[in-house]
Amino acid sequence: MPTALVWFRNDLRLDDNPALRAALESGYTPIPVYLHAPDEAGAWRPGQASNAWRDKSLAALDTDLRKRGSRLRVFVGPSLPTLQTLIAATGAEALFWNRRYEPAHEQRDTLIKRELRGQGLRVESFNGSLLFEPWSLKTKVGTPFKIFTPFWRAALADWRLAAPWDAPPSLPASAEGPDGVALEALKLAPARHWDAGFWRHWQPGATGARMALEVFVDGALRGYQQQRDRPDRVGTSRLSPHLHFGEIAPWRIVHALQAERGEANGNDIDTAIKELGWREFAHHLLHHFPHTPDLNFNPRFNDFDWARVSPRSLAAWQHGRTGVPIVDAGMRELWATGWMHNRVRMIVGSYLTKHLRYHWQHGAHWFWDTLVDADLASNTMGWQWVAGTGADAAPYFRVFNPVTQSEKFDPDGRYIARWVPELAGLPVPLRFSPWRDPEALRRVAPDYPPQPLVDLAAGREAALAAYRRQRAEAR
Repeated sequence: MPTALVWFRNDLRLDDNPALRAALESGYTPIPVYLHAPDEAGAWRPGQASNAWRDKSLAALDTDLRKRGSRLRVFVGPSLPTLQTLIAATGAEALFWNRRYEPAHEQRDTLIKRELRGQGLRVESFNGSLLFEPWSLKTKVGTPFKIFTPFWRAALADWRLAAPWDAPPSLPASAEGPDGVALEALKLAPARHWDAGFWRHWQPGATGARMALEVFVDGALRGYQQQRDRPDRVGTSRLSPHLHFGEIAPWRIVHALQAERGEANGNDIDTAIKELGWREFAHHLLHHFPHTPDLNFNPRFNDFDWARVSPRSLAAWQHGRTGVPIVDAGMRELWATGWMHNRVRMIVGSYLTKHLRYHWQHGAHWFWDTLVDADLASNTMGWQWVAGTGADAAPYFRVFNPVTQSEKFDPDGRYIARWVPELAGLPVPLRFSPWRDPEALRRVAPDYPPQPLVDLAAGREAALAAYRRQRAEAR
């Protein structure tokens, strides 16, 4: 039986895996391989939290393969020469993979496909991670979308949902070629085990992804439209890291949601699917505007008067010591779990880019290193959105007030009390702005910052003044 390499990347699952399915349906014995070449990601090589998740997800994938009589072979080195060596050693007649859409990976994969096809190998790639590939949707004049609403309208008009595909109970095995290295050789897991607390909240791998989907469908989906903005409740799917690593296909999620549709929950389901649409939009933007991870989408902000960064203030923001409880709660949740509620991401992002007036890149790089769901498309779009510099962005003059935001979305102060426990002894109204009663704050939480890094009103006015200057100079 001829063999084919199946190159796993950010598609760490066996079901709904087009590359694996193509190899099997073409009559090949698949040789599953994973290549560790982080430098090929360019300036955005994976961060530490992402690596910690990948380590466990790769182990879970190998377990799933071994249950079926196969195994994952892990190699370290540049992708093209490593693949060429493996092809020669295994006698593989074909190479299959699922596409990645980050600019550096797109360029690399195009080169690999051209080189190996030129050598006579069958090389095919597939869509294993999106509902719509970035180039498949265009405006009526043939240009990329820059605003979400018309993008999503076009997506719904072109809706063709892939059917789920369950992995076979067994896989043919091949003994040809090298065994590769042990997963531990990649050194993805933190040596000091600072990630130990993450795994109380997550189960990386396809099984964990399926469980997370079931929990969401059975629980938070009911009332999702209203509850998804409440960080004090379990109101979101928490599927983002599973989607990023390809442990579950987005079309399987949509099928599961649609199966629950009834008269009372249609809006909740439509809202949940629309949230997947924002992920699609992020990849659409990244593909068509590959400079945006590093540069403003809106060039008018290239000369914006960002504040000079104080390392001390930036570190206070990073580690949840700003003196603004909802901001500190979000940053501490991130540090403890590798994840942050989306509403709180907007609040902490607005605080950094508006009240502190620091360039959004400082936040993007911190999130990149600390989020288990660090995704270049979503991270870029999210930070440019909140900073007002991106496509379909919140206007720069929209400055989130963290006090009113916490009063609205954490009305009982439970989220703050959980992640900033030293403030739990304060009356609920003071948890939102403890500096209003310095004596009570000193008594209950003497080590908590007595004042925010910047006065909220003064920080907002400084941001708006900088925006007015930028607009005046642009005329």
